[in-house]
Amino acid sequence: MDWTDVIRLARGAENPAPRRDERTEEEWRAALDSNQYQVLRLKGTERPFSSEMCSLFQPGRYACAGCHTELFDSSSKFESGTGWPSFTAPVADGVVAYHLDESHGMQRIEAICNVCDGHLGHVFPDGPAPSGLRFCINALALEKVG
Repeated sequence: MDWTDVIRLARGAENPAPRRDERTEEEWRAALDSNQYQVLRLKGTERPFSSEMCSLFQPGRYACAGCHTELFDSSSKFESGTGWPSFTAPVADGVVAYHLDESHGMQRIEAICNVCDGHLGHVFPDGPAPSGLRFCINALALEKVG
C-alpha cells in the first residue's frame, strides 16, 4: 500500500471490512471511557505526547479500543516525533477505512476502523520506506494486544 492506494480508497474504491460491529451510541458510551468515546466516536484528538504508547516498541499488535479488531503490528511502528503512535501500514487489507477530512481548514485523510467506524487518526504521505506512509493514530483509539 502506498499514498496512491490511500487516495483511491478515500475516493470510494472497494475496501470490504472483515466484519462489522454495529452498536448504538448508548452502547458505545457504556463500552468506552469518556476519553476513548471523545476520540473514537466524536473524532477528537488527544494532546500530543500525552501517552507513553508513543515510545512503546515491544513486539505485539495494536487493536481498536472500541471493537478489538487488530489494526497494526509493532513491526510497522516507528518514532515519528509527532507525539502520537505512528505506523507505516495496517496489519491487513480492509481493517482501516479512509475518508477525506476537510475540517480545521485543511485537507487530510482520516483513518477509521473499518469494523466499527471509530476515528483512529490520520494518514500522511511522509512516512519511511517502504510504504512512505505515516499512520498518525490516537493512543486512546488503540489497545496493545499480544
